[in-house]
Amino acid sequence: MKRLENRICIVTGATGGIGEASARLFVAEGAKVVLVDLDEARLTSLAESLGKANAAVVAGDVGEEATSQRAVSLAVERYGGLDVMFANAGVEGRVAPITEYPLDAFDRVMRVNVRGAFLAIQAAAPAMEKRGRGAILVTSSVAGWIGSRGLAPYCASKHAVMGLVKSAAIELAAANIRVVAINPGPIENRMMRSIEEQAAPGAAETVKTGFESMVPMHRYGKNEEIASLALFLASDEASYCTGTSFVADGGFLAM
Repeated sequence: MKRLENRICIVTGATGGIGEASARLFVAEGAKVVLVDLDEARLTSLAESLGKANAAVVAGDVGEEATSQRAVSLAVERYGGLDVMFANAGVEGRVAPITEYPLDAFDRVMRVNVRGAFLAIQAAAPAMEKRGRGAILVTSSVAGWIGSRGLAPYCASKHAVMGLVKSAAIELAAANIRVVAINPGPIENRMMRSIEEQAAPGAAETVKTGFESMVPMHRYGKNEEIASLALFLASDEASYCTGTSFVADGGFLAM
């Protein structure tokens, strides 16, 4: 039997590297998915590649309360309920010192990374309670454990996600809803390309080499490796896992 057979899942940030890899793996393991992101055309293309019977789309800003509510309503109406919420949407923001950081950029990081995760949990929990179970996964980062020069708002947002996960896990345990954080290290995707280029315009490869030297495995992770962790946490194999974080960082935090 497939690990997510007959499960209904929502994946936010679905057109990003980790989101798309997770959506593909969830469907391969038997799930129906509701894909959430800003770009409707990219969402539609992804849904078509997954099979129209397996995927539905909601184009919207995760910082808007209506977006998560629409996603949950669609999951219930089209597939019959909700079992897994993967609140994966996130932005890196600007790379700049605190004293020079634009307030509008700070607000956007908090809106997507923290408010978006909060709204996803708030919308998903009632539908899961009706099912008698549920798993909520929230993408944090190794930046949820440490600080980083030039990325203070991003680090602050990912620390906030950790507190949100712990509190939600305590509140929702009686409803048999698990809540966990996934904390990736550097991953081969658009976000790291943005951070590298912002940190050293025109010399991104030098920044990447520096990051890799901080990882004992001497490489970035793959989107598919984080998706595999998300699959485990969404499945019954993780039935006693809640209120904590799961790091996939090649040993980055051990340094």
